[in-house]
Amino acid sequence: MKQSEFLNVVLPFKDKLFRLAKRLLVSTEEAADATQEILLKLWSKNDRMKEYSNVEAFAMTMTKNFCLDRLKSKQASNLKLVHSNYTDSNSSLQRQVEAQDSVNWVEKIMESLPEQQKMALQLRDVEQYSFDEIGKLLEMTPAAVRVALSRARKTVRQKLMEKHNYGIA
Repeated sequence: MKQSEFLNVVLPFKDKLFRLAKRLLVSTEEAADATQEILLKLWSKNDRMKEYSNVEAFAMTMTKNFCLDRLKSKQASNLKLVHSNYTDSNSSLQRQVEAQDSVNWVEKIMESLPEQQKMALQLRDVEQYSFDEIGKLLEMTPAAVRVALSRARKTVRQKLMEKHNYGIA
């Protein structure tokens, strides 16, 4: 496969790889490094690329596994929490602070979820994958994906409600 063909196949889902890596690794820099590493691995396998029925699903699985391995390694000890993809120039400072606080709380809650629930929530609600695609990526049945997603959403909703209703009897 030539470089131009490879880029035509890989570039459409490169951002999805980055967002998945960012959700798992939290740090933008770590996610960029992970995405670059996956693209290099895909390039090294470009002669066998046509054997895969769904290159995007294969790349997402590679990204998930790479990030999980990265988190387990000693290199993960220096990860930092940075979130900067939410901006709204028309809101007041108070609303900006509240919105940022809510985004941070959702991130913290998602980090506390079990791995399958976290991945299901990321892939379905952020990446807009179908239940079948998520099932293939996470090696689960679509019904199990729905259950994990439901439990994840319920946990996020409950913990946000607890946080927002703190001190209100």
